[in-house]
Parts: sequence; structure tokens; C-alpha cells
Amino acid sequence: MRKPEPRLQRKLLAWLLGPLAVLLVLDTGAAYWNSLRFSNLAYDRALYEIGREIVLHVKLEGLQPRLDLSEAARNILLLDQEDLLFYRVASKDGKALGGDAEMPAPPRAADPARPRFYRDTVRGEPVRMLVAWMPIGGNPEAPMVLVQVAETLHKRTRLAWEMLANVVVPQLLLIVMATAVVWFGISRGLEPLQRLRRAVSDRSHLDLSPIDIHDVPGEVRPLVDEVNDLMARLGRTFDFQNRFVADAAHQLKTPVSGLKAQIELALRENDAERVRHSLAQLYISADRLSRLVRQLLSLARNEPGALDAMQLQPLDLNAYALEVSMDWVPQALKRDIDLGFEGAEHPLVINADRDRLRELINNLIDNAVRYSQPGGRVTVQVGQSDNDQCRLAISDDGPSVPVEERARIFERFHRLLGTQEDGSGLGLAIVSEIATLHGARITLEEDIDGVGNTFSVFFPLRKA
Repeated sequence: MRKPEPRLQRKLLAWLLGPLAVLLVLDTGAAYWNSLRFSNLAYDRALYEIGREIVLHVKLEGLQPRLDLSEAARNILLLDQEDLLFYRVASKDGKALGGDAEMPAPPRAADPARPRFYRDTVRGEPVRMLVAWMPIGGNPEAPMVLVQVAETLHKRTRLAWEMLANVVVPQLLLIVMATAVVWFGISRGLEPLQRLRRAVSDRSHLDLSPIDIHDVPGEVRPLVDEVNDLMARLGRTFDFQNRFVADAAHQLKTPVSGLKAQIELALRENDAERVRHSLAQLYISADRLSRLVRQLLSLARNEPGALDAMQLQPLDLNAYALEVSMDWVPQALKRDIDLGFEGAEHPLVINADRDRLRELINNLIDNAVRYSQPGGRVTVQVGQSDNDQCRLAISDDGPSVPVEERARIFERFHRLLGTQEDGSGLGLAIVSEIATLHGARITLEEDIDGVGNTFSVFFPLRKA
């Protein structure tokens, strides 16, 4: 069973109304204690007056006190419509002078100077007990007698509850009204969030336009801004993927169709020499297709969003460019190309991804070797330029790129007209994106000898 998700409205109500409920409980307890205390205070005075009236009926016969309380006086003093009253009078030596024989003995610590009130039980009934030493007849010079008067708690309890109700009921009504007002206020305050939720839920999965931040609360606006930024990044990623899929489908269609045509032609041939020739052509076509697939995958791997997955490490560009250039010596010799390297006198350390940097250098050298004339020259140069940058330059003896084409040559699938070499137009696009990932810039100028081109990539030097 799925656990219900917590709602912001319920949490806000709990945080706002929860403390009020706790305060109401605490206030109710304090109010009941105060009500009971004031109730006891009021009725304790009446209980003390009854004790004084009883003492007025104690007489001295010689040296011995005697209680002379008539039936009529007893009814006047001890009859009550709601509660039962009990009394007992004892002399100083503990002899009972009158009253209820079942009255419990008073505490021994009773102070003659002040009366004492406490709770006790008489005949199974909880009572409020008065214990006091009073002079006979109210004469301070007369002997003292011990008076006990007990009263059940009906009037006291009723008065305490009435006082409590007078305090708590208005507070309870106030909290109920506050709950309604807070509920309404929170509902109105969260209405922009509900509109925002509806605006998002009603969208198509293809709609990545920014969410309107009009009337969005300031506390939620940073979240909406982050969502808009996320959708913008997703839009760029989807655009790249859609463009990549379209480009890949367009570029793969022709070589795959050529492969099928050559296979069909080879299947029809009976002459072994012609079949061998067809297989050689198939190998060349498959090699071109393999190179195209590698370039497409490289293009996808070096998309602009790949920066987060890159691990840039300190790398000596001078030594690394020499290492990569050495791998191209056999290929240059096959095409009768003079491949040279001119390095710096000291290490030039940059932050780079080794695999991607190798791919960048490979594409530039491959482009230079492929398009240079037989017997031409290709030079790889590494040196330090101004503004704390180092320069990687590859010069060739190939056809010069017209000035108006130099900006477009780094676009995908763009090739110069009249070019006889096989290619897909992806190599320089891959170089441009790898340079962007490394925070580098790439330029294209004519070679200093006036023949061919020089591609220069400027990397920021790593700070010590």
C-alpha cells in the first residue's frame, strides 16, 4: 500500500495550529487549577465561619467545656442543599465534646495559631476538612477547643467547572475561528502553487518552453528558475540529439546504399577476378563507413553538454603533441609527406582530457596529411603565445581555404567544393567542439610560406 505523500497545506496547518492546541491544553489545566483554588478559597471561608459558630455553643461548666448545640441550631449551621457537613469538637485533652464520631483524627502537626484546610474522607465521601483551635465563646482568654468541620465537594467542583468554562469556551471558539481563517489564508496563499502545478501537468512532453513566473511567490521563484534552466538544457540536448540523428541518417544512407549495390554486383559476377575487384571496393567502402561511424560517435561524445563528464588533468602539451605526431609518421610516408615537429624549449602544461586532446590532434594531422599534395610538407608546432596561452599549430600544403569559407569550415558536414579526397566534413567540427570543451579557441590562416593553411588552437596555460 502506497504511503500518502505529505502535503504542504497540511504541514503548514499542523505547524500553525498545533502549538495553539498545545497552548489550549496547557491553559485549560492552569485554568482548572486556578478555578479550583479560588473555589476552595471562597468556600473555605464559609467553612471557617461554621466552625466559629459551633464554638460559640461551647460552654464552661466549672473548668470543663461542654457543647450545647440544639437541634435547631444544628440544622441552621449544617444543613445544605448540595453538600453534606460533618463536625466534631474536642477539648484540649482530646475528649470529644460532640459531633460525628466517625470524623478522622486531625494531623498532630496542627498549628493552634492558624486553621488548616485539607482533603480527607468521611463515611466514604471525599470532603474538604477544616481543623482549627478556637477559644470557647470567642473569648481570647478562654480555654481552646479543637474544631473539625468537613464538607463534601459538590459546590466546589461545580463552581470550578463553571469558572473553567467561562475561561476555556471563549478561547476554544477563538481557536476554531482562527483555524477557519488560517485554513482560508493558507488555501489562498497556496493558490499560485496550484496554478503552477496545473500549468506543468497540462503540458505536453514535447513542450519545453519556460514556465511563466508571473504571480509566482518569491520563495518558489528560485525553484521555477531552476526548472526553466533545466528545461532549457534539456531542449538543447534534444535539439542536438535530433540534429545528430538526422545528420547520421543522412550521412549513413549513401554509403550503406553503395555497400548494398556493390554486394549485389559481386553476387552476380562469375569471374573470380571481378569478384575480387568487387570485394576490394567493398573493403574501401566499409573502411569509409567505419570512419564515418567513428566520427559520428566522436561528435556525439563531444557535444557541448559533455563538459560535466570530463576529467581535466594537467598535461604537457609539448610532449603529448610530439607523441601523437610520431604515430602519423608511417601514414605520412605512404603519401610522400614530410611530417615535421617544432616543439617548445620547456614544458607547456594545460588542463586537458588526454583522449579528447589526442582526437583533436589526430583530426588536424589527418586533415593536413589527407589534403596536402604528394611531396608536400606538414608541420606540427607547439609554442607559448601571449596572454598566458600556448599555441598548437598544424601547417599543410593543401589547397588554401577561401576567406569567405573559413567561418563555415568548422560546421558539420561542410566540405569545400572541388575537393577530391574522401571525407564526411566532420573532422573539423569535432576539433571545434573539443576545443570548446577545453576552453580553447581555434583559428585558420594561410601558411606563412603562402602555400596551404595553418590551423591554430590556443589553450589556456595551467596556473601553478
